[in-house]
Amino acid sequence: MTSPQQLGEQAKKGEKEEMVERTAKQKQENRKETKNIVLTRGRIFEGVIVKLFPHRVVVENERTMYIQKYERFYKKKTKLHARVPQGMHLQLGDRIKIRECRPLSKIIHFIVESVIKKADSKEDKK
Repeated sequence: MTSPQQLGEQAKKGEKEEMVERTAKQKQENRKETKNIVLTRGRIFEGVIVKLFPHRVVVENERTMYIQKYERFYKKKTKLHARVPQGMHLQLGDRIKIRECRPLSKIIHFIVESVIKKADSKEDKK
């Protein structure tokens, strides 16, 4: 027979095991949730989508530069590759905001933050 003291200890052990299992499950769920999150830092750009791939886009950023010698301005373009988060639907010509993050691959160092303006579809033009 077990004494009441032993029963109390067994109950405590059972509670501890349940707590450990719960925390382990919570950690696994948190890992699943944070797996797709990429921390951002650094510069923010706005640009137009030039090429569209399944998980990334090529964004063309246009800026004006001043040439002091000739006292004139000229346009300079930069193409940046950005990762598209799951669930975001983009199309060619969309104006988007991208933010710098850690290197995700050899060429991808940015992630799409939001869509500023949707591109006009061909049906609207007709």
